[in-house]
Amino acid sequence: MLAAELAGRARPFVSRAGPALLIPGGQVAGLGNYGLQGTRHSVGMAVLDRLARQLAVAEGWRTDRRCCADVALATARGLDLVLLKPRRLMNINGLSIASAAEIYNLHPEDIYLVHDDLDKALGKVAIKLGGSARGHNGVRSCISALHSNEMTRLRIGIGRPEGKVTVSSYVLAPFSAGERERLEQVLAQAATCLLEHILQRRAPAGEPGDRG
Repeated sequence: MLAAELAGRARPFVSRAGPALLIPGGQVAGLGNYGLQGTRHSVGMAVLDRLARQLAVAEGWRTDRRCCADVALATARGLDLVLLKPRRLMNINGLSIASAAEIYNLHPEDIYLVHDDLDKALGKVAIKLGGSARGHNGVRSCISALHSNEMTRLRIGIGRPEGKVTVSSYVLAPFSAGERERLEQVLAQAATCLLEHILQRRAPAGEPGDRG
């Protein structure tokens, strides 16, 4: 339950399930192809699973048919977060994210997108504030569905294919055995980076330990 002294900082929202109160930590969406977990292209969903464990809501995922997504609600330092994994293919992930934004009365600037990045090596993560999709179909879908490019992105490096391997077959393939040895560390690093950014940006004034 949110502390009473923070209630004055909250922004009310009304979902189709009824009224609620949200201190706007926002929506965190892991992009990917639902049903193809474990592939490079769905690493954003793996980060969301890691973040859910870190926030002690790993058992809290529920299917929300209103937005065609798996949703878990979490609280971090007085902020309510909507964790979301679209139950759609990557190139229409934005439909789920836009529907959830409407349900929870969130704006594009309240949304974090977590996705793979071919231009960064595995182990590299970076925050990007708004901008173009840079060729990423999931981000492009979100920009189209939300009519905005103001969403914050957490880009997870997966590297580029070598030799004659095509980009499409590379991103849709599982991580190699060698990559999997490093993957848990990468997911933990990404989840921590994301949570720290959210807390620094949105934690209510006066909240202690805002780095999470």
